[in-house]
Amino acid sequence: MRLSKYEKETIILTSEGDDTVQIYTFNASLKRRLVEYAEKYPQLARLDRWTAEGSVTYVLDKSRLSIRLLPPISEARRKKASNIGKRYGFNYWKN
Repeated sequence: MRLSKYEKETIILTSEGDDTVQIYTFNASLKRRLVEYAEKYPQLARLDRWTAEGSVTYVLDKSRLSIRLLPPISEARRKKASNIGKRYGFNYWKN
């Protein structure tokens, strides 16, 4: 059975009393990042389970998860970044 994009969820589950967080996801980019993190830091993250439909569940040390809420970019800043990108390319910010 093939799932729709709306059925392919990402769920982050924890409680105030837990030291761990469970991340259940179908998202390919997030799965790739979780694999790399778990391989690099096996003491902090591990694959808990996977499904034939393509989801994975990882368990991470809660102290390793961070959620950032970013403010919207102002029109002036967006235009400035666009002009820099047009002039120097996308690698400008990496220098």
